[in-house]
Amino acid sequence: MIEVLGRATSSNVQAVMWVIAEIGLDHTRVDIGGAFGGNTSPEFLAKNPMGRVPVIQDGDLTLFESQAILRYLGATYGSESLWPDDPAARAPIDQWMEWSKISVTRAVIYKVFWQMLRVSAAERDTDLVAEGTEELKTLLRLAEAQIARHGWLAGPEMTLADISFGTQLYRYFTVDFERAELPHLRSYYDRLCTRPSYAEHVMVSYESLRVPGA
Repeated sequence: MIEVLGRATSSNVQAVMWVIAEIGLDHTRVDIGGAFGGNTSPEFLAKNPMGRVPVIQDGDLTLFESQAILRYLGATYGSESLWPDDPAARAPIDQWMEWSKISVTRAVIYKVFWQMLRVSAAERDTDLVAEGTEELKTLLRLAEAQIARHGWLAGPEMTLADISFGTQLYRYFTVDFERAELPHLRSYYDRLCTRPSYAEHVMVSYESLRVPGA
């Protein structure tokens, strides 16, 4: 059985939990980090010296960093469509995973979500929110084109790229800020919302993260 260490409100934990549910793996999850603490204990730091979640324990293997965890789970337990064995078939998925994590997540979480939820309105960096808003309009037009062409982000079937990318869309579509009109992206998100694993593990209320005055 896989043990996941990390709070349910962490988007990085949500990606890991979503793929575990999609694959149908036996697992347990322990609330660590944020209001729960525990991520600076010697026991946790022995598993991840960065002190961040998620961490998974799968038998003798301890692993941190959500993208690495997704790839491990996909390679070890996932379907060929989710994470192919062939490097050439896998490469475009890997490419869009990295794009999602490095570019989209940075704009959604750190430039928009953090400022709108984790900073009071009086202290909010509105220039940073505006920067993230414009950045997302540009970035997500790329996703719009991919989805219009293929149905999913990296091809005709759901892959780990969709796990990495789709996890950010719940916050993107529910935080109050200016979004571009992207009908294919909206339809894609609506499809994700009908998946029980997405609804359970990604569509998690983040109100506990909101600071007073945000």
